[in-house]
Amino acid sequence: MIRVPSPAKLNLFLHITGRRQDGYHELQSIFQLIDLYDWLEFSPADSAAIRINGLSSVDLEQNLIYRAAQLLRPFAQKPTGLNIRIEKNIPMGAGLGGGSSNAATALIVLNQLWQCSLSIEQLAGLGLKLGADVPIFVHGRNAWAEGIGEQLTFIDLDQKQYIVLKPDCFISTQLLFSQKTLTRNEKSSKFCAYQQTPSDFRNNFEPLARSLYPEVDEAMRYLDQFSTAKLTGTGACVFTEVTEEMNVNDILNNAPCKSYLVNSLQESPLLQFKV
Repeated sequence: MIRVPSPAKLNLFLHITGRRQDGYHELQSIFQLIDLYDWLEFSPADSAAIRINGLSSVDLEQNLIYRAAQLLRPFAQKPTGLNIRIEKNIPMGAGLGGGSSNAATALIVLNQLWQCSLSIEQLAGLGLKLGADVPIFVHGRNAWAEGIGEQLTFIDLDQKQYIVLKPDCFISTQLLFSQKTLTRNEKSSKFCAYQQTPSDFRNNFEPLARSLYPEVDEAMRYLDQFSTAKLTGTGACVFTEVTEEMNVNDILNNAPCKSYLVNSLQESPLLQFKV
């Protein structure tokens, strides 16, 4: 049995800079990996089937782990059946990239188990078919992202701690994108500009999430008492950077919803994975 971590991420900001003819939106963002992990366990099966346990709320055909396995099968030299169990710690529909991270973990592990011999770039290309966030988890490094999120420039970020709150709601990404008031023409910027004035970089979905989901507004107002609160991705999680002045335990214990204290990662622990 193989047990591997599947990390979450934060979007330190998220700007929509345009809309393409195919309907996809161009964006700019920073992906910061954090040490909040799902865990995936891979063990041999008696049949050739892929069985997934621990995520009964998602149909097998829609499960990103299963879909990742199906994408890899044509390249497999040893396509064995597997039982895959998920220990889910990253909340779903939260903007933390849990599903995308699980898919990337499956691609990395099965590439070795099945002896597919694909490069990281090839795995990231397959991952893009599953979602725009999958490539960042395949590469396993913090990045400045452009395009639809797949154009990655790897960057070094300072080690930090964050308080993350998960409001008790599930945000519809489709609903947020459909809002006429969504800012879709943010001026393009550069990583060096972010380094100089990070406070100028926000999340274009933030005002919409706050107005449509009172739980998000409540969580952000709570964190804003201590430092600047931000929305990650299309939500619902909000976060703030830990400072020396904070009484972290009090903030976590009195939060209006589920709270996490997380550390930033320089790289994903999956980069060290070997069968």
